[in-house]
Amino acid sequence: MATDDAPLRLDERIPDLGFDGPDAMLDCFLDWVLEQGIEPYPHQEEAFLELFQGHHVVLATPTGSGKSLVALAQHFKTFAELGRTWYTAPIKALVSEKFFSLCKVFGAEHVGMMTGDGAINRDAPIMCCTAEILANLALREGRDARVDSVVMDEFHYYADRDRGMAWQIPLLTLPQAQFLLMSATLGDTTAIREDLEARTGRKAALVDSAHRPVPLEYEYSMRPIHESIDVLVRGGKAPVYVVHFSQREATEQARALMSVNYCSSEEKAAIARAVKGFRFDSPFGRHMERFVKHGVGLHHAGLLPRYRLLVEKLAQQGLLKVICGTDTLGVGINVPIRTVLFTKLCKFDGEKVDLLTRRDFKQIAGRAGRAGYDDVGYVVVQAPAHVIENARVDGRVKDPRKRRKIRKAQPPTRGYKHWDEEIFRQLVERPPERLEPRFTVDHGRLLTLMQHAEESCGDAGRGVDDLLRLIAESHVPRKERERLEAEVAELLEGLIAAGIATRDGDRIRLDPNLQRDFSLYHSLSLFLVEALSVLDPEAADFHLDVLTWVEAILENPRPVLLRQADRERGRAIAAMKAQGIPYEERMEAIENISWPKPHAEQIYAMLDVYAETHPWVSGEAIRPKSVAREMVEGYRGFSDYVSELRVEHSEGVLLRYLTEVYKALLQNVPETLHTDGLLDVIGYLRAMLGRVDSSLVTEWETLLAGGEVGPEAPRPVDISLNTRLFHARIRAELHAIVRALSQRDWEEAASCARGDWTAEDFEAALEPFVDAYGDVAFDHRARLAQNTRIEQTGPHRWTVRQTLLARLSVYGDADATGYEDLDDEVAWELEGRVDLTEDTNPDGPLVEVVRIGE
Repeated sequence: MATDDAPLRLDERIPDLGFDGPDAMLDCFLDWVLEQGIEPYPHQEEAFLELFQGHHVVLATPTGSGKSLVALAQHFKTFAELGRTWYTAPIKALVSEKFFSLCKVFGAEHVGMMTGDGAINRDAPIMCCTAEILANLALREGRDARVDSVVMDEFHYYADRDRGMAWQIPLLTLPQAQFLLMSATLGDTTAIREDLEARTGRKAALVDSAHRPVPLEYEYSMRPIHESIDVLVRGGKAPVYVVHFSQREATEQARALMSVNYCSSEEKAAIARAVKGFRFDSPFGRHMERFVKHGVGLHHAGLLPRYRLLVEKLAQQGLLKVICGTDTLGVGINVPIRTVLFTKLCKFDGEKVDLLTRRDFKQIAGRAGRAGYDDVGYVVVQAPAHVIENARVDGRVKDPRKRRKIRKAQPPTRGYKHWDEEIFRQLVERPPERLEPRFTVDHGRLLTLMQHAEESCGDAGRGVDDLLRLIAESHVPRKERERLEAEVAELLEGLIAAGIATRDGDRIRLDPNLQRDFSLYHSLSLFLVEALSVLDPEAADFHLDVLTWVEAILENPRPVLLRQADRERGRAIAAMKAQGIPYEERMEAIENISWPKPHAEQIYAMLDVYAETHPWVSGEAIRPKSVAREMVEGYRGFSDYVSELRVEHSEGVLLRYLTEVYKALLQNVPETLHTDGLLDVIGYLRAMLGRVDSSLVTEWETLLAGGEVGPEAPRPVDISLNTRLFHARIRAELHAIVRALSQRDWEEAASCARGDWTAEDFEAALEPFVDAYGDVAFDHRARLAQNTRIEQTGPHRWTVRQTLLARLSVYGDADATGYEDLDDEVAWELEGRVDLTEDTNPDGPLVEVVRIGE
């Protein structure tokens, strides 16, 4: 890959008049590769030759064998031919990583990115996107799409039960494109290659002859897991990634490793220097700090993004000896490791507990061993814990008669399917399973094709024919095709019954007012707008009710909701106990208690009406809940709410959910409904996200604005342009500081502000106030708009002031109507500044405290 000191970017190697032919093009690319200090492997050269001859390539080579360089060759070839080339991956993180990589090689002006959140440089000749983005484009435009070549990364997702169709659609609908299909775990691809050749007229070459640059050694371990880890670390096989199949198990393992020293005092000192200044200030942060300073990492989706990124950085620096994580390792997280240790070979697949597939096993195991660092990678699989325990007991008792009398340890009764060394050997030695094609039809796909057909030839019925032809040409078995064809007929009749489509002689017409985007998210967004139109903006709870409707269209943050339900049941039991209700009746009464669902009946009723004319939206799509609303009503801080519900292990889930709420409020609620109360809600959420972990929301805001993203990239987003939203965020930050002061939580106050003020500074500044008036108030009086003043003092500079009030107890038995007069006696304020001259969308808080006093 190109480095910052490369003599020329690849785009600058192309002559003004282009190349004389593919051979000259290939020579230019190989010269550039050699200048980077890279000596291509034979399989890479084989793939280069096939690609530059215009052939499709199925690249089935091991992890770490240089598939990225082959992908770069495909992009260069198409770019040099003035075509448009696309890179697709299953997750946004891989898309983003590839986007930045290609920007360095081809220049940011030539590279674009599209995800569900937004787009950057959407007309660029080199595009990076999630697989679904390209599939939707291919479905709409087919051979007319500006797609000259496609690099499909992680192509084994073709067999994914839920998403596999997104990898198949481009193969069926883009005959003009040259394909590079890449994965380390493809299995037999004969049928796919033969179909691709027949459909496009190009040869489809298989390149699968590569040997792993770093060979793997396999072991089946009959030692207890703590001994296995100890042997691996002491034997120089660290860093060790310990694979678990639940976040809870990964966290428990990390905690168990605290009793063993894997790092020397010098190594721990190096870790301490590396994390100096890092904020471990969330409820789970104290655990995370203990883990990493002990040389143990934790990595799973329930963590805040900044904690996961910290673990990746420390691992890259070679500072962590053990990382406990989930099987997300198989999707290419950026953690260099020498050894992969499987704690088990079974997992819950969404329906039942089953053994790992050979593909999943190889995908995870393939992450062991780092090219350029390791000569060998190691894969260790633990035998079942009860098998290990029984074997140890048998080894200690030599007398067969006594051995028969010993009570054996039993396998788990839940979450377990047995594996043994023979199953382990099969996973190692046998190739991945054949890729099973996936194909589904729904209203959205049918309507997309019908609209395209009506626009092109005036007959939406041609779109039905197009979908039937797509099914007939798909890779699924004949019986499945017959079932899908019958399903299309049912969908069409449903559209006609709903009045969305009508028969006009031999033609089919669509309602001219029909929406353009039939994704579930977009359809629910339209439902939201329709539902909000019946609310009264003058109502006192309007902002809270908007929040309730927004939450209803979002995915459930399940760990948070389960804790809410536990809390509600606990409260109900306590109330019934106080009333003397018998135990059996109490238990029966709580069976139907769930998490809070404000306005649930009204929401379901409105969806039923909406679904009559939008049959592609099912009742399951709506999920009433009250997470953000509950936090706003109580003006809770993130850490307080996490601690209250005891969801420390799922902080990342709550953060992602609140980010989605914030995004939906900005994207899907019309600005005409942005009352002052709703703006305060938006400001409250944005301030909280900036305080806890701004990585997710900052990247989204930048994508929305079409700018560049990333830790080193400039951020052209100017958050001050929307004055009302900007002021709402500043108010929310000032309120967060006041809230912390009211609780005498000086550390929290310091973390809510920008700049150098420490906890000690806040405590010292408030001491005279506390001596004279007692604690600072944080109630509805403190949050009144009149107590916050924002004044612009220059370009991108503001002075802010927040009046500090005393708690009512200082006034004795004062009548509530006399608040204003009484508050005049406490003439204290917090003065701060906001400076966006250097960065118009900074990470973290905006307000820098200048002084607190009279």
